Amino acid sequence: MSKPQLSPAKGRRWWRPAVELLVVLLIFLALKAWLQRDMISGEAPDFQARLLDGTPVSLADYRGAPVLVHFWATWCGICRLEQGSIETISQAWPVLTVAMQSGDAQALAAYMAEHGYAQAVIADEDGALAARFGVGAVPASFVLDADGNIRFRERGLTTGWGLRARLWMARLL
Repeated sequence: MSKPQLSPAKGRRWWRPAVELLVVLLIFLALKAWLQRDMISGEAPDFQARLLDGTPVSLADYRGAPVLVHFWATWCGICRLEQGSIETISQAWPVLTVAMQSGDAQALAAYMAEHGYAQAVIADEDGALAARFGVGAVPASFVLDADGNIRFRERGLTTGWGLRARLWMARLL
C-alpha cells in the first residue's frame, strides 16, 4: 500500500500565516521606530531639578545602578493605565518620573496623594526637560545603565514586566 501524497497546496499552508505574521511584525517595528525617532539615545543629559517636596535631584544621583526615567502626564489616559506598574517598579528599582505639563509641584503632590503614589516626581511644567530628552508625547520611558547611558527607550503603553526586563538587562550590559 502506498503512502498518501500531500498536494503541494496543503504542504504550503503554513507559509501564508507565517508571512502575514512577519508583515505585521515588520509594520509594528517600523511604527515603533517612527514613534521613537526624536527620542535621544546615547548618554542621557544630566539635569538638576526639584522633586515635589522640594528636594534637589540630579540624574547623576542615580549613577551606579540602572534607573528608569519615565515621562508622563496627569491628563494622559495611557499614562494613568500604566501608572500602577510604574509605582510597583519604583518599590524595587530606582525610578525617576517626570510629569510633563501637568501643573506645579503643589497640584502634582495632591494628584499623587489622591492616587496613593509615592514615586519620585519632577514637575516639568513647561516641558523643557522632556524636550531635552526628545519627548514630544507621553508616556515615554528611558532605561539607563549604571553609567547613565540610555540602553532602552519606549514610547506609548509599556508593560511593567517589560520595563523590569529592560532594567534587568541594563544591569547585565
